[in-house]
Amino acid sequence: MTVKASVSISDQQEAFARQLVTDGRYASLSAVVQRGLELVREETELKDAELAALKALISERMNGEFISMEESNRRIEAMIAKKKTSLGL
Repeated sequence: MTVKASVSISDQQEAFARQLVTDGRYASLSAVVQRGLELVREETELKDAELAALKALISERMNGEFISMEESNRRIEAMIAKKKTSLGL
């Protein structure tokens, strides 16, 4: 279904959109606006998915094992030593 809507855009946006049509990249100003809205929708969905994944990771980590700062430092030092050894340093 297609819906007619009235939107306001700046003079610069209108000139840019018209140039895209003139250059043959889009069939009409409506096509330019539709593509722009589609890009905003895709960007929004991607950001929402990333946020959901981050929230899930934080939740998983909060429910996981906690270690002391000393243990964390010991593990980090062990990882650094292992990497140095693998690199022959």
